[in-house]
This record gives sequence, structure tokens and C-alpha cells, in this order.
Amino acid sequence: MPAVSQGAGVACLPFGIATCFTLAVTTPATSGAPAPGTALARSQAARRRRVLDAALRLAERGGFDAVQMRDVATEANVALGTVYRYFTSKERLLLEAMVEEIEALASRLESRPPLGATSAERVVEVLSRGTASLQRHPEVTGAMVRAFGAGDEADVVRRVGDAMTGIITGVMHDGPPTPRDLAVARTLQQVWLSSLIGWVGGVDDPPRVVADLETATQLLLGDGAIGARAEGQR
Repeated sequence: MPAVSQGAGVACLPFGIATCFTLAVTTPATSGAPAPGTALARSQAARRRRVLDAALRLAERGGFDAVQMRDVATEANVALGTVYRYFTSKERLLLEAMVEEIEALASRLESRPPLGATSAERVVEVLSRGTASLQRHPEVTGAMVRAFGAGDEADVVRRVGDAMTGIITGVMHDGPPTPRDLAVARTLQQVWLSSLIGWVGGVDDPPRVVADLETATQLLLGDGAIGARAEGQR
């Protein structure tokens, strides 16, 4: 499976969120950016990390509305201008955290690949793992989903989609993805997002999310048979 992480090292949040986010420094490159690996670059990466972790702590406490840029600055113990230096909006901040969560999933899959015998089984296992990780922290997930649907920060939204596409197509088969593979991955991502919105909004329970993903995957990649989890949700 192609690696999508661009970071160095892993940062585990110290405030009760069990997920370890892969440290991926994705600050847009500028002519004034310090050279990678220098003390200045490491210092800036550390400040950016503090800002991200602060936003996630606030989201864990109160969801999307609790993530206010001034509060993020206070929580991270940095100036408000520092927050805006790395993230132009709270939506971008939360989406960058979403990218890291997906990159962390990719890293875990490299160390523990899915075991399904068919492409459909492997894709279902991957999406189920990702869903389980997100559902452990509903307030944070809800904040990320709202940021994703806000319609801003299109470049980060594309990075989220590209990372998920790499994960899904990477477990289908060896070799580069076909146009059909890419279309299937995009469709499954739409189903996943819609199901997460239903769960975050209280419409569906967690098993419904996995059941919807299993149904969609089997219809697109399998024999069309609906799995036991999907049957149980009827």
C-alpha cells in the first residue's frame, strides 16, 4: 500500500484521546520557510503541533463550536498571530487534524495490513477500522465532519480525499489503481461521509455506519450480497 504520511515521528495526545497522530508537517512552503531539519524548522513544527493538539483538546470538550482561534491560542500558550500563521481558519485547523488521522490510519495499516481474502473484505476491514477510531471521540469527529462540510479550504479537503483514495485503492489489489478503482473509492468516501454525518447528528447508531459501508462495498466490489451487519440493521 502506498505510504501517504509525510511526517517524522508520532505525537500521541496526552489528554485522553488514545489515537496517535502521525506528525506530518504540512505547512505550505514559502520562500521564507526555514530549511527542513534546522533548529528553526523544528521549533516551528513544535509550535504547529501545540496548536493542533490544543484545538483537538477543545474539540474533545465541546465539539466544533468550542474551537475558537483565540481559545486555541490560549490553550496552546502561543500568540493569536501564531495560530493564524499556520492555519487561516478553524476549519483548516480541524481539516489538517483530519488529514493526520487518516495518515495515522495508513501507518497502522502498513504495520497491520487487512487480512480479507477479497478486495471487498479488505476494504470493509479498512473502513471499519477507520470508523472505530473516529467513533471513540465523537466530539472531535463531529468537529472534523462539520469542517469538512463547510465548503472552505478546498485544498485540504482534496488532501483528505487523496489520502483516503490511496488507502482504499491500496488494499484492492497490487499495482496502480484503475479508473474504476478510483471511482469506487470516491463513491465509498461519499457513503462514509454521509454515514458519519448521520451518526454525528444522532440519526444513526455506530453499527449503522459500518453496515452502510459494508453494503456499499459489497455492491461495488463484491457479489452484491449484503453482509450480516447490514442485515441486522434492517
